Amino acid sequence: MLDALTLDQLRTFIAVVDEGSFSSAGRRLKRVQSAVSHSMANLESQLGVRLWDRSTKVPTLTEEGRVLLTGARRICAEVDALKRVAESFATGLETSVSLIVDAILPMRAIVDLCREFAVKFPTVQLRLSLDTLSAVSARVLDGTCQVGVIGPAAQARGLERKHLTSVRMVPVVSPEHPLARLSGRLEATAFADHVHIVLSERDHTQPTEDQALLCSNTWRVADLGTKHALLRGGLGWGNMPEHMVKEDLASGRLVRLEVAAWGEDTWLLALSIVHRPELLKGPATRWLLERMAELCWRDLGEP
Repeated sequence: MLDALTLDQLRTFIAVVDEGSFSSAGRRLKRVQSAVSHSMANLESQLGVRLWDRSTKVPTLTEEGRVLLTGARRICAEVDALKRVAESFATGLETSVSLIVDAILPMRAIVDLCREFAVKFPTVQLRLSLDTLSAVSARVLDGTCQVGVIGPAAQARGLERKHLTSVRMVPVVSPEHPLARLSGRLEATAFADHVHIVLSERDHTQPTEDQALLCSNTWRVADLGTKHALLRGGLGWGNMPEHMVKEDLASGRLVRLEVAAWGEDTWLLALSIVHRPELLKGPATRWLLERMAELCWRDLGEP
């Protein structure tokens, strides 16, 4: 008999509980009270369980009824969710979106983007990856990720590219490092005897040319977190995204160097959105790209 159960019966059951009586549920459902009572009697018969204690003036739930109410609510909620997913497919909403971004993008913007995406598109799976340099564009090119955010040095042949924002890179060093004791604009010769910590490709089959080298004494690392830690540890000097070291500069944990060879905007890196030409952008992808630009504006200023 359980196969004869209907969603209408379960929704009526829930309505009676929520409204407090058969007559109130009838008014909500626009049915006569007798139709509601008949539906509840059929439900009890099909379940083989007494849901209502009718010994009082207003029927009340039995213990068994309270247990089954939880299941009824869960079933109706899951059916409603299924309907919403089906409706979203009809509008072209994606089932998933995969995004990979260069690690120099502000983490605050990334976190807020994911948080808002989860609220706005609860049925869409968001897959997020972080990497550096050409590793980002490589994963978009091979189809692992649909959309990427890359820096200007990354290889992007075969991908469509659109400017997103710009990140200022600043040369920094620990206050205990010998370079920190030098004042004014430093000539290239001042760096000759000091380790330059450089961000490098993980995959050496498609290397990106080293940027901003002033000496041959280099340590190469594959992620910004390691580079940041080494710089704060006084093991060398190097360029870092300004937003990542803002608190360090304010507190004195790092100091900014003035390099004579570079102008103020020499290391203003333009970040771009890339994707394969054939990518069809659904509602979630379009929103993601628009909102990411807004959050980058908030955290970095003018793109």
